[in-house]
Amino acid sequence: MSVLNILLEGIASAGGAVGAGIAALAAGIGVGQIGKGALESIARQPEVAGEIRSNMILAAALVEGVALFGVIAGILAIVM
Repeated sequence: MSVLNILLEGIASAGGAVGAGIAALAAGIGVGQIGKGALESIARQPEVAGEIRSNMILAAALVEGVALFGVIAGILAIVM
């Protein structure tokens, strides 16, 4: 195996690790923003709290799904 191939494999592994970390970090920030917005909305209009809560849970689940996809793609970049 040439030195160039070893270097490229190392760069791919580092890129995968960084990508997985960024995906996890971005998901945390996204879910935090969703929760913040939902709490502010409930504070303004308490009568629609149930509707806001259900939409918040749906949005958080979608963000987590995309983050999981990003983390798995990053891990695959490390492994392969």
